[in-house]
Amino acid sequence: MPGPSRDIAPPAEPQRPSVLVLVGPTASGKTEISFRLARALGGEILSADSRQLYRYLDIGTAKPALRIRRAIPHHFVDSLLPDEQFSAGEFGQQGRQVIEEILARGRRPIVVGGSGLYVRSLIDGIFEGPGRNRRLRALLEGKAESGGVGDLLEELRAVDPESAAKADPTKPRRIIRALEVYHTTGEPISVLQRRNRSLIGFVPVQFGLEWDRAALYKRIERRCAAMIEEGLLREVEELERRGYRPPLNALNTVGYAEAFAFRRGEISYAEMLRLFERNSRRYAKRQLTWFRSDRRVRWIPMSENRTPSEVARDITDLFLRSCPTQTGVRRRQ
Repeated sequence: MPGPSRDIAPPAEPQRPSVLVLVGPTASGKTEISFRLARALGGEILSADSRQLYRYLDIGTAKPALRIRRAIPHHFVDSLLPDEQFSAGEFGQQGRQVIEEILARGRRPIVVGGSGLYVRSLIDGIFEGPGRNRRLRALLEGKAESGGVGDLLEELRAVDPESAAKADPTKPRRIIRALEVYHTTGEPISVLQRRNRSLIGFVPVQFGLEWDRAALYKRIERRCAAMIEEGLLREVEELERRGYRPPLNALNTVGYAEAFAFRRGEISYAEMLRLFERNSRRYAKRQLTWFRSDRRVRWIPMSENRTPSEVARDITDLFLRSCPTQTGVRRRQ
């Protein structure tokens, strides 16, 4: 009786659908472009913004206008009250479920946001690992104090060279956590993180909006002034009336923090605006640093001469070319 044929290939792994992800710093134009992307691709928008989640935080979070949300379904906008807690890990888990539901409806999920950890949690997963082992953690922290971070890094290099190669000696907590996970589970954290990523049921296709730094800062300053003119202080007053005040995490946000300080009489109006602009620029810089560390992001040059429609058209074309064999992915006329 003949043996099994060696020419029979194993069944091919099902092709994962592509999901468009649009990232960029504050004031880069993501909202205007995402609306046009959703219209062109027949999509629904997932907001990867850790503050647009909250009700009553509209002006200060640059939340999409109600008319846009009525025209295009938006997920994770106005989902929580300001005193409710929500983590990046929860966003990743719930967001992937929403993506599956959108795809099942034959529509296109479009992820849009500037909260880097939320985006990473969604497209890569966040490995939370075992709970803290206080005894082991204390032992490792003691080693760091007595022998320095270098000794811990050498120990990590012996059991998890991949994590050691990425480790930052100025951030010993991550080195300690990697060793804690290894000694608790018997497996390197790098292996466990890869295993977690394999559960993602789609392929993220990421685009970033890239502005000249000076031009971006001018846009930020204009936006800050516009938010004040549109009624940010009235919005903060209404939050107070509803009983929402610092130190709620949702209100520990650029714009709201300065407005609350002004209302408490701690700073002048001019100082409020100055700090609002400065802290917004600093936040944009942190966002850019985060997103530029991900080499999968394809950066789209931006300028005031390019309209949101032109940029959206270019991104749509690039996205469609990235997944030409998938059915149901066509430009809407």
